[in-house]
Amino acid sequence: MTLEEKVFAAFQETFDLAEGTDRGTLVYREFPDWNSIGHMTLVAALETHFDAMLEANDILAMSSFQKAVEIMAKYDVH
Repeated sequence: MTLEEKVFAAFQETFDLAEGTDRGTLVYREFPDWNSIGHMTLVAALETHFDAMLEANDILAMSSFQKAVEIMAKYDVH
């Protein structure tokens, strides 16, 4: 499983997404349910999936699916 697939699995768990969901539509405050509460739920899912503790600046910078992938890559997680 690639990093992108693992991040998507956390998004699926958090937002109950279908497998074919367009990942480009996953943008904070534009995607339904990705509000402040959904954001913290997503962060918790990512930390659990990757056994990592995200830094506050990364949590705040996570504004899209692609940005989440970039952030998780910094943590050298697989």
